[in-house]
Amino acid sequence: MKYVASEQVLDIPEGVSIKIVSRFITVTGPRGTLTKDLKHIDVSFAKISAKQIKIIVHNGDRKHVATLRTVKSLISNLVTGVTKGYLYKMRYVYAHFPINVSIIEKDGDKFVEIRNFLGERRVRHVKIREGVTAEISTKQKDELVLSGNSVENVSQTAADVQQICAVRNKDIRKFLDGIYVSEKTVIDEEA
Repeated sequence: MKYVASEQVLDIPEGVSIKIVSRFITVTGPRGTLTKDLKHIDVSFAKISAKQIKIIVHNGDRKHVATLRTVKSLISNLVTGVTKGYLYKMRYVYAHFPINVSIIEKDGDKFVEIRNFLGERRVRHVKIREGVTAEISTKQKDELVLSGNSVENVSQTAADVQQICAVRNKDIRKFLDGIYVSEKTVIDEEA
């Protein structure tokens, strides 16, 4: 069954401006600017007022209408990124061999360098994505802090760090070593 018209309304907070040109979205706020290309999703946008945007799907079936909420969530993630920012905390877990983590710079790119994982001599490198700041926590032992405006870049960097420390050829119920996300939050506006 076709839905004639379905819509979602997105509220824009104070101090944030959204510019939409042919489904290419630019969100500007106090922490910077983020962009998202949604040309592959067939939706239309209408500006209700200076503080509200309407997202519309015309003549869509069930799956097409389901993309409405996805588009709304993507834009609200951009708005949260430019107003508050995202912060992921990762903890090192090890039973015997202490994991050594450091932030290095090589050829203009920054990497998370992981040594002594399960006592292996192999050095693991994870590229830190654009717009993400990685630092070793000074307040908490064995903690890596990732922060940035784009939730996609911050979470993908955290996922890359976690996945490179996967235990191979051992019983994963016994060998729980690794670097895991312990907390997902937003950066305080005052800090």
